[in-house]
Amino acid sequence: MDKMDAKELPPADAGSKNQANQLVLGLLFGAIFGFLLQKGGVGKYEILIGMLLLQDFTVLQVMLSAVVVGMLGIWAMHAGGFVKFHVKPTRYGANVLGGIVFGIGFGLAAYCPGTSATALGQGNFDALAVMLGMLAGSYLFAEASGWIDRTVNRWGERGELTLPELLGIRPVVFVPLLAAVLVLFLVAVDFQIVPRL
Repeated sequence: MDKMDAKELPPADAGSKNQANQLVLGLLFGAIFGFLLQKGGVGKYEILIGMLLLQDFTVLQVMLSAVVVGMLGIWAMHAGGFVKFHVKPTRYGANVLGGIVFGIGFGLAAYCPGTSATALGQGNFDALAVMLGMLAGSYLFAEASGWIDRTVNRWGERGELTLPELLGIRPVVFVPLLAAVLVLFLVAVDFQIVPRL
């Protein structure tokens, strides 16, 4: 290797510094997100059950607000060249089965991963059982990952697919349009135009 090649290589510690920065940013934004979840009331069992019974849409309002802000922010940063997309492959079989397992767990416990951590943080110790269940499920998933890759992940494999690509709409049109639709839906829920059961 000549001197020119050596100059072009990044320093050996650049990767570890970048990983440390990502961990710090993840911790910071995770703490902010947890704080906002708690302030939004979505760590409370009665609010989560109310969502599942379609009687209290607080969880829906908090999550859709996060989706709108996150979607607009990520697309704006991507358009500005600040971030790159890392789209997970669309796999219909895995998506459907994962959704069913998640839905059953949420229905039985009335907690999901984020809300269980929020609930535990505010002193609801029933959420500890849910978190232990998530750890056990993660372990089982890791142990079965080879079998899942050979079977379930191949059912309905579509590759890296986004909604704008699927619908044939340019992202610059699709993202603001979807954000507007979600905001209108949030307003309808807030003014109770969407009926509760």
